[in-house]
Amino acid sequence: MTKADSPSHEDLMKLDNFLCFAIYSTNHAFTRVYKPLLDELDLTYPQYLVMVVLWEKDDQTVGSLGERLFLESSTLTPMLKRLEAMGYISRVRDRADERQVRVKLTESGRALREKAENVPRGIANATGMKPAELVRLKQEIATLRTSLLR
Repeated sequence: MTKADSPSHEDLMKLDNFLCFAIYSTNHAFTRVYKPLLDELDLTYPQYLVMVVLWEKDDQTVGSLGERLFLESSTLTPMLKRLEAMGYISRVRDRADERQVRVKLTESGRALREKAENVPRGIANATGMKPAELVRLKQEIATLRTSLLR
């Protein structure tokens, strides 16, 4: 980028030019679209993400769930307790390592997956984007996240 291509200091300080604000406000828009879909499942978005990860691979440690979701155990534990109270998961100490807590789907948790299958389609439809566009955008955002986490 040449100096001529660089935005001015004034342009840099305009809210509409903040990448982080575009992502932040898009997150709010996603929340509005997700809410009615997840209300039907009686789940919050973070709870839904936990369930998705467990549907992908059941019987994981709290630590592995946290790594996959970019969440600390202190954030994840109350959510897991709520999902357990709802009857969707069980939490048990790992027999091989008592320090670890394993999270497993219950029969109700596995059954919930069928009810949740319309959620990704509903979100994709709400974007108005083609599947290839969504894949490209997701890859670019994931690359950005990786760069920011370095």
